[in-house]
Amino acid sequence: MTREEECAKINKAIEAIDFKGEYLSHEKYGSGHINDTFLACFKKEDNSTIKYILQRMNHHIFNPEKLMENICNVTSFLREKIEKTGGDPNRETMNVIPTKDGKSYFTDSIGSCWRAYVFIEDATSFDKVEKPEDFYQSAVAFGRFQNLLSDFKADALHETIVDFHNTPKRFETFKEAVKKDGLNRASSVKEEIAFVMNRAEDMKICMEMLEKGELPLRVTHNDTKLNNVMIDNKTGNGLCVIDLDTVMPGLSIFDFGDSIRFGANTAMEDEKDLSKVSLDLNLFEQYTSGFLEGCHGSLTENELRMLPMGAKMMTLECGMRFLTDYLQGDVYFNIHRPEHNLDRCRTQFTLVEDMERKKNQMHQIINKLS
Repeated sequence: MTREEECAKINKAIEAIDFKGEYLSHEKYGSGHINDTFLACFKKEDNSTIKYILQRMNHHIFNPEKLMENICNVTSFLREKIEKTGGDPNRETMNVIPTKDGKSYFTDSIGSCWRAYVFIEDATSFDKVEKPEDFYQSAVAFGRFQNLLSDFKADALHETIVDFHNTPKRFETFKEAVKKDGLNRASSVKEEIAFVMNRAEDMKICMEMLEKGELPLRVTHNDTKLNNVMIDNKTGNGLCVIDLDTVMPGLSIFDFGDSIRFGANTAMEDEKDLSKVSLDLNLFEQYTSGFLEGCHGSLTENELRMLPMGAKMMTLECGMRFLTDYLQGDVYFNIHRPEHNLDRCRTQFTLVEDMERKKNQMHQIINKLS
């Protein structure tokens, strides 16, 4: 598609969505890799400027109809809850802008699907932890997200990515990749394969607890990275959870665990020097404190007890997925060097081992804070 054709498609989307004011301009925005995101500016009658986020959804990954049904149902529920508690629903949750014919998204002539949100002013999202307080504030925001949605009927939501955190199914996919070994890579990663196989019993614990009713089905975000929380520029407080594409039924311990996997690791996700990889217990405690504050007593005793296991399982599952992709020929995750997925896998497994060593300390922190 040429630049002119691209601009024409964007302009068509802008015309179709019920923005307020006179269109001024748009520009590429953010660092996301899934959807195409633009910041669109409009002039209001009083000559002030109002901004919106305009996104072309990736319909190859998501079903736009089901995706937007989830988002509209969750954000309208959040808006009502926030209003009741005296918060600002225009800043503390995402707000979908409908199309001029009342729909939640617009489909253009080539099948691309466009949606829009109100832009949250005077707030910033960070791609990495610049100071521990930001990590804490993201925890408060994700915990509050759990609390506000604790009485939302989770099974009413669509699974936007089926079996996303169904670890036993991920394990079956892994074993199939080892068995097929289409690229003859299995012989060079015997140690990593054994690492996964030695933890086969761990793979089913959480899902079995869900099936037995020992862990409740929750509305979960499923991408609880720091950059999916807007931090208020003035107060420094976690303001709003964004990027709701993967909101679906799941386990609260997995949302908690993925944040720990990502944010409390002392090294980068693909660090080759494994001596740098460990679980930072100070960051673990800081995040746990914020998350429990945000949850405000809405977690069950079993959920609290299983938080460390949630961190371990999200790290183990992620490492297993990297290893699966390496065995299958690097077809899912983007790689930037040979054996990139293998490096990522080894980093995750090293972190799992450190979590296993620090299991008792993690539980002591949970007990102290809950």
